[in-house]
Amino acid sequence: MSEIPSPVREDRPIDAIAGLMAGAAIFAGLIAIAYRPIRVGAPAIGLALVASAIGGRNARLAGAAVAIATAAWVVGMIVAVITRHPLY
Repeated sequence: MSEIPSPVREDRPIDAIAGLMAGAAIFAGLIAIAYRPIRVGAPAIGLALVASAIGGRNARLAGAAVAIATAAWVVGMIVAVITRHPLY
């Protein structure tokens, strides 16, 4: 008789790292609104995309990080242009 595989999957350590990366991307994205959006916002979007590629149990958080970092980058660019602050 063969065993039926269990639907329970193991949590990988990389899942925790992906969650931390997504949180850091959200934080950096929000910082990009007030401080040099190209220098801070572009790496924040890249970090969020890497966290999203890792996926795992934090896939929704990583997706939200991509959206938040991108929106914050756009808002930061608009604010920097209107207030004549440096972009990078």
